[in-house]
Amino acid sequence: MRTETIRSIFWRGKDADPAANPAPELEPATSDVQKTAWQPRAALFFTVFLPFALGQYMHALLRNVNAVLVPDLVASLSLNPGQLGLLTSTFFFSVVLAQLPTAYALERHGPHKVQLAMLLLAALGALMFAYGQTLTQLVAARAVIGFGVGGTMMVAVKAISAGVVAERLPSSVGFLIAFGGLGSASATLPVRRVLELTDWRGLFIALAVLTAAIALFAWMVRPRKSAAPTGKAPTAQALLDVWRNRAFRKTIMLVLLSHTIYWGMQGLWIGRWLSDVARFPEGTVAYLLYLSMAAVIFGAIAVGMITEWAKRRGIAPLDVAAVGVAGFVLVQCAVVLNHSPTFAQLAVLFTLVGTITGIEYTIVQQSLPRELAGPASSCLNMLIFIGAFLVQAGFGQLIGLWAPDAVGHYPAIAYRVGFGVLVLLQLPGLVMYALERRAASGVAPILVVEEDFGKTA
Repeated sequence: MRTETIRSIFWRGKDADPAANPAPELEPATSDVQKTAWQPRAALFFTVFLPFALGQYMHALLRNVNAVLVPDLVASLSLNPGQLGLLTSTFFFSVVLAQLPTAYALERHGPHKVQLAMLLLAALGALMFAYGQTLTQLVAARAVIGFGVGGTMMVAVKAISAGVVAERLPSSVGFLIAFGGLGSASATLPVRRVLELTDWRGLFIALAVLTAAIALFAWMVRPRKSAAPTGKAPTAQALLDVWRNRAFRKTIMLVLLSHTIYWGMQGLWIGRWLSDVARFPEGTVAYLLYLSMAAVIFGAIAVGMITEWAKRRGIAPLDVAAVGVAGFVLVQCAVVLNHSPTFAQLAVLFTLVGTITGIEYTIVQQSLPRELAGPASSCLNMLIFIGAFLVQAGFGQLIGLWAPDAVGHYPAIAYRVGFGVLVLLQLPGLVMYALERRAASGVAPILVVEEDFGKTA
């Protein structure tokens, strides 16, 4: 990325061109970032971006760590696929429960205080997981972890959108998701290396310490002055207004299911597919998962840059999303075909192409009225995590309909059927999008300009 592009993301200096970088319309300030209009990029990076990016790092690390721990957890607790899916997917259900309380606390106390409280709670959950002895105890600990990191994306987008120019928001969110990709990558091969030194209980003690350290760092670098709290929270009416918004409905119709499948599958079942169907040893599985999660970093940055490039050429973000979702579905179709020489490549492509689903956050932030931005983030997060919970738990139940072989591997047909169901679930959204675009414009969907997308009900 060019130096001036990085500068434009984290710099609001006196030499900035107001015409080239118009100030975004924002919600009422929650920190002195909004009150001080011109700040050097270093200050914005260390006080606004980095603390919340590290929170997203821990969110992704704790969400995906079970993918590598499956053999250890199964050996300790004798879990079947349904129980394994329940244990891991509890994280998503707990994140859903965290959305409204986090949104209220965010408006009342600001992002830095909320980040501190959330991550300390997640650290407590990690300690509970380390000392859990039964499935019930581990499920409860996983729920506490999920509740603790459940609002990191919402808090980060809230803080970062107030510190960058509006047209650079896609790139900023892309870098934020890239930090999440770094966390996901850390949950694979690095975790496998740590397990050579300790067991999974020792690992979670270390994760608890790391989470608490990041929480304290975020608190220490916070701005020392803050605006008066608003005390506002998303109301039922506000959430209903979000749902009635045409732009919001069009976005989730196309992207939501793919987003939930991407999150629900990458943190558990892609690894099990590599083990059960491709028959890779656990070390190779951890390495491929590492490559897959590392691909998220490059994919997230690329999505942000491509979205900005397309916007300058009159291509709407939703059209970019449509192309990406279609590619993501094609990757899943290839999994259904079960072509064994491409198993490793498909595992990486699943996460690389799936990063396009993160564009939902940018589209929602840019297309809805300012007063609906906060409730829209809460509503979107709830829908995504409810879906991810259902995908991760439901896929486990589906795989469990088949019997494992003598060494515990489930048959390829189970996974082919499972991925086939996922493909069928996503096709209606793509078809409806294409039909609506064609009917509205009379041209190929990719040529529709953003102004048409921005119309609301």
